[in-house]
Amino acid sequence: MPMTIHTPTPPLPVGVRVVEVSLWFLPVRTRVPLKFGSETLTSVTCARVRVRVESRDGRRAEGWGETPLSVQWVWPDPSPYGDRHAALTEFTRSLAREWIHHAPWAHPLEAGVRFTTEVLPGVRSRFNQTRTSPAAPPLPPLAALVAASPYDLALHDAFGNLLGLPTYDTYGPEFLGSDLAAFLEPADRSGISFQGRFPADFLRPHRLDRLPAWHLVGGLDPLTASDLQGDEPDDGYPVLVSDWIRRDGLKCLKVKLRGTEESWDLERLIRVGRIASEEGVDWLSADFNCTVRDPDYVNRILDAL
Repeated sequence: MPMTIHTPTPPLPVGVRVVEVSLWFLPVRTRVPLKFGSETLTSVTCARVRVRVESRDGRRAEGWGETPLSVQWVWPDPSPYGDRHAALTEFTRSLAREWIHHAPWAHPLEAGVRFTTEVLPGVRSRFNQTRTSPAAPPLPPLAALVAASPYDLALHDAFGNLLGLPTYDTYGPEFLGSDLAAFLEPADRSGISFQGRFPADFLRPHRLDRLPAWHLVGGLDPLTASDLQGDEPDDGYPVLVSDWIRRDGLKCLKVKLRGTEESWDLERLIRVGRIASEEGVDWLSADFNCTVRDPDYVNRILDAL
């Protein structure tokens, strides 16, 4: 059942306001296990959010946002997965009220920045202080940001729907009250300035109709027939990487690595690379799952390759 919250909000001079928030948790099971850093993922919960917004002249629209609550990525910790998953879903649920009560009248970009910088840290701090188990690990900032993201996505979607425009057409000066200088500071004194610049200045004026698709090669995915265990799914879809390449015409492979076992990672890249070369794949990407703690680890593998 969805959770729906309504609350009246006094009008302010600009932007739109959130008048209703609904949240669903959607359980999804993976087709095959996915090795994700130090853990193996077999299921994930997706948080799906609907927000309704209102403009100053009384028009209303709704928007949708969704993200997987990927506990293994946003909250790596040796504590039980179930405990972290329960805490993350609880925290995500609590944010519905916060978006109702604290989202200002503003463009979604401005409202989102304010929420994540001014509201979210305090909500996370209070949540960690009220956890029932003293041994429970604190919910980290990345987990809080991901929990807030479907609300933010839905707000942007609703704003575009209210105006009858694609969302990415709403990031110019005709809709934003602040330029990028209000949000960004150059990393050095090279003379770069974001004053008078808006997100629209850095976006393509027209969308691309074709994009390269990156196929993820998980750390447990069988590469050749010698890797098969006999318990692979028999559902009409490929199992081996080479069969996926041929079926979908793949040109890009993202290779999941461990980041903690140099010899295994090197051999995995070599094996996938050989298959890629034989099958005409153009691009490989090495994904160390945020487990590498020293850049030299990656450099040594690249040098060996």
